Amino acid sequence: MFKLGTHVRKLTASAAIFMLPSLSMAEEWKFAIEEIPGSIMDSYAQEFKRRIEAKTNGDITVNVYPQGSLGTPTEIIEQTADSVVHFSNVSVGNLGTFVPESQLFLLPYTLPSDPKAISDMLTTSDVIYKDLSKDFSSKGLQLHTMYSEGPQVWTTNKEVRKPADLKNFKMRVMVSPILLKAYEDMGASPTPLPFGEVYGALQLKIVDGQINPVPTIEEMKFYEVTDYMIWAGEQELVTTVVSGTDWYETLSPSKKQLISETMTEMRGFIDDVVVRFNEDKLDKIKAAKPGIKFVKLNSEEQSVFRERSNATHAAFDDVAGKRGQQLLKSLLAELETQ
Repeated sequence: MFKLGTHVRKLTASAAIFMLPSLSMAEEWKFAIEEIPGSIMDSYAQEFKRRIEAKTNGDITVNVYPQGSLGTPTEIIEQTADSVVHFSNVSVGNLGTFVPESQLFLLPYTLPSDPKAISDMLTTSDVIYKDLSKDFSSKGLQLHTMYSEGPQVWTTNKEVRKPADLKNFKMRVMVSPILLKAYEDMGASPTPLPFGEVYGALQLKIVDGQINPVPTIEEMKFYEVTDYMIWAGEQELVTTVVSGTDWYETLSPSKKQLISETMTEMRGFIDDVVVRFNEDKLDKIKAAKPGIKFVKLNSEEQSVFRERSNATHAAFDDVAGKRGQQLLKSLLAELETQ
């Protein structure tokens, strides 16, 4: 009995020693993005990881999960709301079914196109962070920050300068009610498809074009299977960084402050990344496909599409309700004072 007891005590002590490292293991924060490694979103997530781990001396580790690792953007948002994922960076176009009011950022020819103006709006707006954030919270999402990846560009299989050019034109769009309405109003046949299927759909002529910023067009090689890149000037790609409210509310005040301060510090960083990526990726496209044609709609051509978008604005009330309309009016009024 004595020998058995000694053996048990030794096993118990060994188990305790084995378990000790777990007591000092770093806390893990999962950060999911809807883009590939090396993208703008990845640059944001990797910089956030670097800063958080440096500030906490490694007590918190941030693991980044790129496109496809944890599912579709819709599934990522669901996992974030359920606190399975701690942070996610997704575009507003993929949030439409979760937070309908956020689709105000998808309305064509509505918000600033000047990089500084849109950056200031997305990082400092009281309408966004005091009002719209409540709509995120009601869906279980804590809105941390927003930023733009640059102007949306159409990649197409033919030249498009007027709505008539989009007749029977299958334009791939994200699954967002207001985007479907917007491109229908502009004359196209909007076709929602998962992001990972877009290249193949363009290659097989299942769709005739798609919309994304220049960096995404280069990274996903969409330029390889289209002939034109068209700047219509209708909107920028706005993205959000969110957490699940349930998880966020479990954090200590010091950790909440750590997140807030880090994301505030990163505003200038991501603005510079966006500018650099848009310039560098366009140069890569030109080098890889010298024959691709670039079209920038002039003000008169844009005005025709802008007029078409009035119908989209009228439909916004059905999509986002009175709450969405009020937020849009408040945001536009705020912009006028800046």
